Amino acid sequence: MSKLLTGSIDLSKIDKTKIVSVDKEGNPFKNNAKYLNIVVWVNDEPDNYGNTASIQISQSKEERESGAKATYIGNLKEPQSRTNESTSARTASVEDTLPF
Repeated sequence: MSKLLTGSIDLSKIDKTKIVSVDKEGNPFKNNAKYLNIVVWVNDEPDNYGNTASIQISQSKEERESGAKATYIGNLKEPQSRTNESTSARTASVEDTLPF
């Protein structure tokens, strides 16, 4: 089952040394592309702000083994539907006038 999540990333928290511009062999990516490897954690329950997932910068094996603190750069949540009462009231009044 697919699920849409929306969110934002705090660009000021990105360590520029983590931006990758070459492949494993040291060759530049096509079109001079640059990538930031990330990890997305999907929570079992939303947090106090309704976030259901968080994004952090991927760590190297050495960073994980040394206990380096992960850098969280954003959060994700399921979008809320935007229905308003006037739309609901209009729909109800139209339904009341239908002959069936």
